[in-house]
Amino acid sequence: MKRKLAAAIVIAGMMVSVSACGGDDGDEGGAGPDGFKGQTLTVWAMDGSTPDQWVKDVSAAFEKKTGAKVKFETQKWDGIQQKITTALSESTPPDVIEVGNTQTPAYAATGGLAELDDLKKELGADWTPSVSQSSVYDGKQYAAPWYFTSRVVIYNKKIWAQAGIKDVPKTRDEFFKDLETIDKKTEAEPIYLPGQNWYFFDGLTIGQGADLVKKEGDKYVSNLGDPKVAKAMEIYKKYASYSQAPKDKDEATPQQAEVFAKGKTGAFIGMGWEAATAVNANKAIEKDLGYFPIPGETADKPESVFLGGSNLAVAAGSKKQALAKEFLRIALSDQYEGQLAKLNGVIPNKKALESNLKGNPVAEAIAPGASVGGTTPLIPEWGAVENNPNPIKSYMTSVLNGKSPAEAARQVEDEINKRLAQQN
Repeated sequence: MKRKLAAAIVIAGMMVSVSACGGDDGDEGGAGPDGFKGQTLTVWAMDGSTPDQWVKDVSAAFEKKTGAKVKFETQKWDGIQQKITTALSESTPPDVIEVGNTQTPAYAATGGLAELDDLKKELGADWTPSVSQSSVYDGKQYAAPWYFTSRVVIYNKKIWAQAGIKDVPKTRDEFFKDLETIDKKTEAEPIYLPGQNWYFFDGLTIGQGADLVKKEGDKYVSNLGDPKVAKAMEIYKKYASYSQAPKDKDEATPQQAEVFAKGKTGAFIGMGWEAATAVNANKAIEKDLGYFPIPGETADKPESVFLGGSNLAVAAGSKKQALAKEFLRIALSDQYEGQLAKLNGVIPNKKALESNLKGNPVAEAIAPGASVGGTTPLIPEWGAVENNPNPIKSYMTSVLNGKSPAEAARQVEDEINKRLAQQN
């Protein structure tokens, strides 16, 4: 499924293009610098993922170690699934590919990705489990976790001060209390939450220990009627009760950050880069921006969140497997994984590297969700479920319009099951 992750989440924004290093192609040689000399490794990276300095430093380290060059080719998120699927089926695919974390199982299921179990043993002993699970399919490692980000509460400090609120909430109930206070003591809308902010809802389901699909025989079917899912939806409904946003729209219709930028909203739940969107719409709001993790049920653990991010994979059809692994060893090393986190404000694949986020208030607010986050179901069949019109969004709107979660689930489960049964 499409993940438009803007890697730069600091206010100033660091959305930069990838610079490419040229070189002549060549067949795979021996497993040392002399064998690799003169070759060029092709890496597909998504727009915004690889800042110029990181590309420069990684390219230099790669050339020094292998004698080969690396050519970065920047890709756009729009239409990337089909482009990668086509590339993996060809005889000369790109050697290393950045793939969305929830897309990885689908590519692995087709046989398009090389197994990386050896690299997992070598590099992945301390990868954050919730982040690395998306790179595993059918018990085997088909990619390596690279970076992730998630949703956070972005709030207007000025409005909270007007309401007399001095501290950010540590629990969900405290958050609801603060929203109630804003509603009573100010003219602002306490929170902007459209009815179909589906990925926030997915985080709530993860927090309730709910699964959106279940196995029946040899196939997956909807589990939307599970009482745990209903509990997550009831929590969402309570948040939405403090909002005047449309019940039948998502966070991009209109862009919630632009609504927030008008200065009449207490908070919204969004990606870090949306703060930059708000500032672009209204420069004056920059001084009033604040961030905190979405509060959980208890103060010791934030709310679970959907972890959107990217993995690095090696194409099974690449003739430069050994060279590709050398690139991964460098790119995923503590030095360059940490550098990427610092430059782009994204959360690294291991907790020990989160010190690189110090001084970035957005990233610091996002980081606590790493250990309690998760993803959508990591099965190849899931992608079709999220295609427009997304039936789970319809479920959410129905509940917000008064239907019980059980009734709303029954209305869409046939469609979900139909999509889960599609051949990939």
